[in-house]
Amino acid sequence: MRVLSAMSGGVDSSVATARLIAAGHEVTGVHLALSRTPLAQRVGSRGCCSLADVHDARRVADKLGIDFYVWDFSDRFADDVIGDFLDEYAAGRTPNPCLRCNERIKFAALLAKGIALGYDAVATGHYARLLNGSDGLELRRSRDPGKDQSYVLGVLDQYQLAHSLFPLGDSLKSEVRAEAADLGLAVADKPDSNDICFIPDGNTAGFLAEKLGDAPGTIVDAQGHQLGKHQGTFRFTIGQRKGLNLGIPAADGRPRYVVGLDPASRQVTVGAVEDLAVDELRGIRPTWTGAARGGRWRGKVQVRAHGEPRDAWISTEGDQIVMRLDEGYPGVAPGQYAVCYDGDRVVGSSVIASAVRASATAA
Repeated sequence: MRVLSAMSGGVDSSVATARLIAAGHEVTGVHLALSRTPLAQRVGSRGCCSLADVHDARRVADKLGIDFYVWDFSDRFADDVIGDFLDEYAAGRTPNPCLRCNERIKFAALLAKGIALGYDAVATGHYARLLNGSDGLELRRSRDPGKDQSYVLGVLDQYQLAHSLFPLGDSLKSEVRAEAADLGLAVADKPDSNDICFIPDGNTAGFLAEKLGDAPGTIVDAQGHQLGKHQGTFRFTIGQRKGLNLGIPAADGRPRYVVGLDPASRQVTVGAVEDLAVDELRGIRPTWTGAARGGRWRGKVQVRAHGEPRDAWISTEGDQIVMRLDEGYPGVAPGQYAVCYDGDRVVGSSVIASAVRASATAA
């Protein structure tokens, strides 16, 4: 096949590219220029879009003997990822920009451009597997549980999966690094990037404050008693414990956590750890990796990239996915993606619109 390999400059996408070449595909390397944030472009940035990453990707492409290009998707990225990120936080929700990028950039804008240019597929260094099933391609967890990235690919549909390749799905990370060293790739020992690429210094609150401005409000307990003040609800997320700066300790001396956000009234509500547990999630904008799953079925729900999957009854009610969990799941925030699994197979995903507390359901 003619394959467009998305090369971030890291070890994973580099080895994925090398494997595609070894398999006999006609491969072209492409690096996506996404963020125009000066911090993200500097050498030494901890994100995945720095100038050093571009140079690393180009050096790997030269070593492997393939054509290499840098494509500018920064305008699309600014609208569909950064803009969405700001809108969601302003509305009191907690978005996942990596899933949004996969949904709108890597497997939408990049794939569309690749198909238009005559390529058959886009390949990435994600750790996930694609298997042929009775009703089409099945997206499944990777062999390496510590690196599994099927969660962040849960936003892809059958068409996108049919034009995607994930060469690392059956490998352990240690094997990938060893292979890179054997190939003589300088990125063999390069650390993984863990930051949001457009906030490479890791200061999310500072980035949001700069873009959204201060919006002072109050921090209250469940009874509405004021405990403190803040400079913007966007500085907080459900489940947060640190950075509350409360002058009044809890009567029982226990830690307090953010359990509610109301941007309209500029109010942050805090409570005990047990107030975080929810046992019913309602998701909107569902995406199915294959045929839409109807009825009521037994599966697992995961709400973070490396979060623990929880057993649940899952059903479709109108245009929403309802997930009733067997036990309380702490710290779930509206705006997060809920990805549903049947065994190790990704069935679909949705954006959490609401989460009901287990205590409220019991009452």
